Amino acid sequence: MFRFLAVLTISGVAYGLYKGVLDNYLAEIVRFPPFGRGVVEFFRELPGFLVVFVLAALYRFSEARIFKIGIALMALGVGGLLLSAPAQINVLAILVVFSFGEHLNLPLKSTISLELANRETGGAALGVTGAIGQAGNIAGFVLASLVFMVFSRLGFSRGSMVSFKAVYLIALCLMGAAFAVSLGMGESAAQGPRRRLYFDKKFTKYYMLEVFYGARKQVFLTFAPYVLILQYGADASVISLLYAVSAGVCTVFSAVTGRIIDRVGYKFVMVTDTLLLVAVCFFYGFSHRIFQPRTAFVIVCANYVLDAVISLASMASNVYVKDIASSPEEVTATLYTGTSVNHVISIFIALMGGWIWKVTGIELLFSISAFLGVMNSIYAATISR
Repeated sequence: MFRFLAVLTISGVAYGLYKGVLDNYLAEIVRFPPFGRGVVEFFRELPGFLVVFVLAALYRFSEARIFKIGIALMALGVGGLLLSAPAQINVLAILVVFSFGEHLNLPLKSTISLELANRETGGAALGVTGAIGQAGNIAGFVLASLVFMVFSRLGFSRGSMVSFKAVYLIALCLMGAAFAVSLGMGESAAQGPRRRLYFDKKFTKYYMLEVFYGARKQVFLTFAPYVLILQYGADASVISLLYAVSAGVCTVFSAVTGRIIDRVGYKFVMVTDTLLLVAVCFFYGFSHRIFQPRTAFVIVCANYVLDAVISLASMASNVYVKDIASSPEEVTATLYTGTSVNHVISIFIALMGGWIWKVTGIELLFSISAFLGVMNSIYAATISR
């Protein structure tokens, strides 16, 4: 368990460095326009859809071994960004490699956490491990911002390649360290061969919830930072600091959300999280039409943080799976299937979102996100404990 938590922390710092500057790198160095950003996200999210088939190919591997493979792929991805030329096709291919590792490990973090937890405290366990990962992200975001501030003082421009390469070098060293630590993880999570592909009728509502959640979160994941960069002129240091603040708030609320899930139930959390989402989407899409630019920028930043907090409620669906599953093996298989179902809609939302922004603007884009969130809550209300 110590090694697992150490890997979460170290890789969390590396991920914070990688994520903190990625959108600025794509906008300022690689120069993807909004529609191009949607195309990037389409391919970047493909591994999330394909992960269930990758798991089928690795059905004889333990969770611990797959977790190590995921860390290794993420290290390769960061190394690719460091060493390759910033051509669009190069960057796209590298992001796909990193994404495969990220999506392999995404369900495993929940699976291993739930396996280590008592049945009555699954939400708390997810909250604690989520908080640890967020703490690592904060360190990475702050470090990325500091790197850009230092290079700015040294006379480099805000879009200097040297600043981005320095961040990716530090991220690569940390991700390599996380992989080295992961090699010491035992195979206690192994449960024997898994089914190659796993669908079960009793998880139908979970699959549908993943469809709604995947659609609505993809809008913010792909386009929220791009709004700040292209519409409000936020540079990499500002974006990284915003990510740090967001992760800091989530670190506090992650454990709190987990305890709320255990206390009041996952259904209540699934239904109520959308009440705030509607307001968040409204201000994100319309602040520039209502307020002065500086005020609108502050409001949009605040709403970005608030959306990150709302997204913590997604752990409720993982607890729901554990509650109705008959074995840890079934939890792992179902979460992987849910990840793929989630990304079936995500990859198309990424493309459609870029096109909607290009043709109509961000107002309709975030209005659609609010609508999808409402549909998610209505469907969650049909779940019976």
